[in-house]
Amino acid sequence: MTDLSHQLSAIADAPAGPDTAAFFDLDGTLINGFSAKAVFLERLKTLDVTVNELWEISSAVVEMRMRNSPVDNLMGKAVKGLEGRREEDLMDQAYTLFRNEIAPMIYPQARELVEAHRHAGHRLVMATSATPYQAVPVKEDLMFDELLCTTPVVVDGVLTGELVGSSLWGPRKAQAVADYAEREGLDLARCFGYSNGGEDVPFLAEVGHPIALNPDEELRRHVKKTNWPALSLENPKRGTDLVSAVRSTAALGAVLASASLGVGLGLLTRSRRTGANITSTVAPDLALTIAGIKLDVTGTENAWSARPAVFMFNHQSTADSIIVTSILRRDITAVAKRELERDPRFALLGLIFDVAYIDRGDPAQAREAMRPAIDKLHSGVSVAIAPEGTRMPTSRLGRFKKGGFHLAMQAGVPIVPIVIHNAGDVMWKKDFTAHSGTVKVTVGEPISTEDWVPDKIDSYIDDVRSYFDRTLGYA
Repeated sequence: MTDLSHQLSAIADAPAGPDTAAFFDLDGTLINGFSAKAVFLERLKTLDVTVNELWEISSAVVEMRMRNSPVDNLMGKAVKGLEGRREEDLMDQAYTLFRNEIAPMIYPQARELVEAHRHAGHRLVMATSATPYQAVPVKEDLMFDELLCTTPVVVDGVLTGELVGSSLWGPRKAQAVADYAEREGLDLARCFGYSNGGEDVPFLAEVGHPIALNPDEELRRHVKKTNWPALSLENPKRGTDLVSAVRSTAALGAVLASASLGVGLGLLTRSRRTGANITSTVAPDLALTIAGIKLDVTGTENAWSARPAVFMFNHQSTADSIIVTSILRRDITAVAKRELERDPRFALLGLIFDVAYIDRGDPAQAREAMRPAIDKLHSGVSVAIAPEGTRMPTSRLGRFKKGGFHLAMQAGVPIVPIVIHNAGDVMWKKDFTAHSGTVKVTVGEPISTEDWVPDKIDSYIDDVRSYFDRTLGYA
């Protein structure tokens, strides 16, 4: 077995540039589980499977497991069940499933491997037996250059229920990789290959640097014979375990207790800001410590060099507000979506910090809600806002909305970007439980809005979003 740091070093030492390719399998390699299972369970939940199709697919699964039959029979029946579906609808469903189910299955350390190859300028290719409706959202999120996959026949935007050729399983995946390398003029001897399954031994044997990633038993046996490097990744921290549940409950209790203390002292001093500052100084550090979350912050000085300011952070997790507050510490408030006003984890804090709540479905109301925030900025209180407006399933950015930019421009204050790299690894967007770990944060230099004009707002947004992309490694 090897370790992640050794493999990252091997990537860095390899020849740089697109003539070196890294081929990654999907299921069990990049994600912890099987995308086809997630797709089928979603169809079952929405009653999108006929009794006959359920029987056919179940029979194919039993036959594959009991008789070790090839996967072609299962893939054929699964694609047959999609006959008559519009490809556009299937892709829409694929992106929804990715946001809700597949995104949290991606191994965080697999992201590190992919990023290391991208940093080296290597060509990134996903080679999988999955269909585009499983693989494309993952390909786009991880920014792969190419996708080799099992492809259904589509005529006039509608699936026929047949496949283009056969599924990319076993030797056929190896052949697809070899064919791709020949078309692109790649020397496979200098390329990397990653897979978890014994069926991919032919594929891994094609490349000069095969890595058994999260290997199953069959692949482990082959690794012993060939002495290929093998690497097991840590599972994504999702769901609830006893230790994390206890820690999270205690952390929430610490936040509420600190908030109550802040309210009390605010009443005694007749100063809402005093109460808010006591809460924001004590609560986040207590909560993060109890939850076992450490912050690795670069650019802390930028959080203090130009106040008041509009602090913009990318939004991945429920933990984001605690992380941002821990960095900013005092003289802050926020702009948040209306739904949080009724969230018991947030309502008391919203009251203490005099948060401006906005209705995302009502632009006129949202603009009206910004007026108290402008007054706060003029009084010396900074504002924190997530320009995406909603939590994203991974570190990839969503579309930036204009509200925070207009706010900074009208108040005449700078924008300070706070780039949160991996909060989703310790607390995914839908989780109520935090897991221990280290979150990397970069606080960028203040961006002046003094010379901004409304007609160029889209350009300013693009510039700020580009900073986030560059800092996250996506540009």
